[in-house]
Amino acid sequence: MAFQCQRDCYMKVFVTSVVSCCPAELKQEVNGKKETLKGFNVILQDTVLFPEGGGQPDDRGLIGEAPVLKVTRQGPDAVHFVTSPVEVGQEVRVKVDWERRFDHMQQHSGQHLITALADSMFGYKTTSWDLGRHRSTIELDTQSVKAAQLQELEEAVNEKIRAHIPVNVQLLSLNDPAVEKVRSRGLPEDHAGPIRVVDIEGIDANMCCGTHVKNLSHLQVIKLLGTEKGKKNKTNLIFLAGNRVLKYAEKSYSTERSLVSLLKTGPDEHVQAVDKLQKSFKLLQKTNLSLLRDTAVFIAQNFMNNPERGNFFSLHKKEGDNEFMNIIANEINTEEILVFLTVGEEKGPGLFLLAGPSGQVTELGPQILELLQGKGAGKNGRFQGKANSLAKREEVEALLRQHCKHHSS
Repeated sequence: MAFQCQRDCYMKVFVTSVVSCCPAELKQEVNGKKETLKGFNVILQDTVLFPEGGGQPDDRGLIGEAPVLKVTRQGPDAVHFVTSPVEVGQEVRVKVDWERRFDHMQQHSGQHLITALADSMFGYKTTSWDLGRHRSTIELDTQSVKAAQLQELEEAVNEKIRAHIPVNVQLLSLNDPAVEKVRSRGLPEDHAGPIRVVDIEGIDANMCCGTHVKNLSHLQVIKLLGTEKGKKNKTNLIFLAGNRVLKYAEKSYSTERSLVSLLKTGPDEHVQAVDKLQKSFKLLQKTNLSLLRDTAVFIAQNFMNNPERGNFFSLHKKEGDNEFMNIIANEINTEEILVFLTVGEEKGPGLFLLAGPSGQVTELGPQILELLQGKGAGKNGRFQGKANSLAKREEVEALLRQHCKHHSS
């Protein structure tokens, strides 16, 4: 059975009746967290909302005033998930989210065109494809695609778009001889009824359940962004079609304007300007590390040269790293002196190091970990790690001072 969305991919609103409405749950991810949403599965007499299939994501839209959050195919039926119930038997107005739908149509028809030409021009077969939210990917059965081939393919694809070539949908019976000439990766196990074939006149005939443009001119333009290494002996070809190319150009221009303002140079000098900045940053980083090491040695020697120093040394510095702390500990006689060092934000995350007599460090290390909500380990008179919060640093210092006072008395 073909749904109304497959019979007329350009229909945006459709009136039909409700066949069933049953309580259901939808598992979805919101801001990285998995949630289970309670709602209803609705089956309609027919639908203009495409259920996920053929590599194409499902549509969004409305049944009456109820937003449709998911559409899946179960056998001959399209199942719509909504959060509020609809009355069985009543007529409802079904409206598709046209911007999302037309975007999917452009990407899907674009994939068919690219796949057909990559095969006819270079013999590269398509083994799978992915219609992503921002860019789409075609997996080609080849180890690599040369830059010249990529350019030639892009030119050929856009030439076909300019040629106004029609895209037709045919319904063929399983025993029709024409089926043997149709490109296919196989039918789903629960397929029933005639076979739907998307035919780009003179270019490609492909079994497909998805929604497509009716003329290649509706693709507007296709941009091949490049390739990435895919699975074993495969290459992923990344592309944009139609409105996505316009959005990509708009975003790129906005970024370009921001870089002009930040770098104070024209677009043609951006790469050179960033390269110069990176080299300057690396030089400053190297100089800063050298100064930090010198500072660490100075801090330690200043403490050791103080005739009134005790058997405990504590220091917190916002800037620093593990090397900075270890240099200080190396310069101090930690066989007799307990050293507690931290770097990072005063009340936020950071690094810590406890150094001193081996027995004392082994005893105190776990207590420090607990107070700093940290992770770490120790051996040979050193205990160090990461602190999730340095908010209780003063409590740690008080604990260590008390410990040193007890040991010196």
